[in-house]
Amino acid sequence: MPANFRSDNENPVAPEIMEALTRANEGTAYSYGDDAITERVKDRFCEVFETDLEVFPLVSGTAANALAVAQTTPPYGAVICHQDSHLHTDECGAPEFYSGGAKLLTLAGASGKLEPKSVRERIAEAGYVGDHASKPCLLSLTQATEFGTVYSVEEVGELAQVAHEAGLAVHMDGARFANALCSLGCSAAEMTWRSGVDLLSFGATKNGAMMAEALLVFDADDAGELGRRRKQAGHLISKMRYVSAQLDAYLADDLWLELAAHANRMATRLAEGLEDAQDVELVYPVHGNEIFVRMEEGFAECLRDDGFEFYGWPGRPGLYRLVTAHCTAESEVDEFLDAIQALDGD
Repeated sequence: MPANFRSDNENPVAPEIMEALTRANEGTAYSYGDDAITERVKDRFCEVFETDLEVFPLVSGTAANALAVAQTTPPYGAVICHQDSHLHTDECGAPEFYSGGAKLLTLAGASGKLEPKSVRERIAEAGYVGDHASKPCLLSLTQATEFGTVYSVEEVGELAQVAHEAGLAVHMDGARFANALCSLGCSAAEMTWRSGVDLLSFGATKNGAMMAEALLVFDADDAGELGRRRKQAGHLISKMRYVSAQLDAYLADDLWLELAAHANRMATRLAEGLEDAQDVELVYPVHGNEIFVRMEEGFAECLRDDGFEFYGWPGRPGLYRLVTAHCTAESEVDEFLDAIQALDGD
């Protein structure tokens, strides 16, 4: 059966995580996060990030991002983010809703990445008219970005420094955090709190979980009443053990890194195979598990007629996204490349 490269959201749950859910389904357990599995998950996160932190398990990245904004940004405040960030384009106004009206200030940036100069200028610009403008309170970085590129540790640190000097908190939207981490080859601590990140939306769903994310807060003082905020928003899950069981298995024995590394390798294999194609152009550097290509519509339709699935990027005719996953097989990649080679140059 031809491969589906539309999204890592469409792939099945990793067997290890499904097995963990089955184990969690035995007997009874305290509700609302007072269970032993949730307690163990916090310990695992502290170990992975090499620091004490606050952990709030959730079932969606939208919830993690919206709660991060609400926790740091008052209704009269503003969030600086990339114009193509998920926060701006795909959350249906959730950050604005849960913060009570905070404004998103969007910036352009090559390959989906914010640049320190433009962030500094936007912060300064917001101060020109005083109380007439929303006050920047949060800088949000997407890692990996919406175009599959990755901020280096140095880039994260430089952007965080710009934000902190102006009194802004720093949030990282890590829906594909594991893929970014494997791409950089650094530690989770280095890419986050050691570089100045204050809150992290930690994703697992795209990398083998069923429905499990977490909002991590690296300073306990910044997490005050976040538990109540989560409850009010309807995201305190009564049977939390089933969310936590996924995160527990995900972090155990570095499974999360193993799954992400495989997805990245398949993306690299696919990208390398596309480099010599006449009718397919790689658009952005391939750092993680997402590949963006430019193809003629007719060429793309021929591939779809062969049964392959991939995503046409909204509002950008001719731009397509291919996503590999924790379970993508080499044979699927090779079959797709063979199909392109058969059509190439016709």
